[in-house]
Amino acid sequence: MDSTEVNKLLAGFLGTIFIVFSVGIVSDALFASPPPEKPGFAIEAQEEPAEGGAAAPAAEAKPIADLLAKANAEAGAAIFKKCQACHSGEKGGPNKVGPDLWDIIDRPVAEHEGFAYSAGMKDFSKGGAEKWTYDNLNHFITSPKKFVKGTAMGFAGLPKDEDRANVIAYLRTLSDNPKPLPQPGASAEAKPAEGAKPVEGAAPAKPAEGAAPAKPAAPAQ
Repeated sequence: MDSTEVNKLLAGFLGTIFIVFSVGIVSDALFASPPPEKPGFAIEAQEEPAEGGAAAPAAEAKPIADLLAKANAEAGAAIFKKCQACHSGEKGGPNKVGPDLWDIIDRPVAEHEGFAYSAGMKDFSKGGAEKWTYDNLNHFITSPKKFVKGTAMGFAGLPKDEDRANVIAYLRTLSDNPKPLPQPGASAEAKPAEGAKPVEGAAPAKPAEGAAPAKPAAPAQ
């Protein structure tokens, strides 16, 4: 191989390297994406409480008596249609996947004739001592499996207070003698403000047990 051919090969090799580097430089210039001066969205992660720290307090559940005071039995009848796939509500009605719910209020738990209850429901029943009170129904309908461990009921529950109250109000009507509604809880008696004067005619406060009686004031001289 003479020097001319060697020079041609070297020239071709160097030319190829030049072209590759040139393409890389041009590509970097065309597709460069400098970071923006300001981010489009600022994502702030909420810090979790330290281990052992107090968790945020859960919302206090409303008493069923207060919910039933505003319940609508007709609206509950519409919701109950979803339950009729597993329960009947007629007097003397048949047991389906679940027992008949006629006269369910204050009925002993797991004692309806002709229905085979789960072991979890029988344990909860305590031999029939536990009843389907308004409060028990409210907790059970909220989340059956959480309230009665081991129940065979596959219903997920009604998370809305209004829906549960309406259904329970309707279940109350499925009886020849509907049970009285529970009275909404009375508010606590208001205490007199600090420094307020006692009501005229009120009995004087009794001395604390074991305290010496106050001595009468000496007459003015």
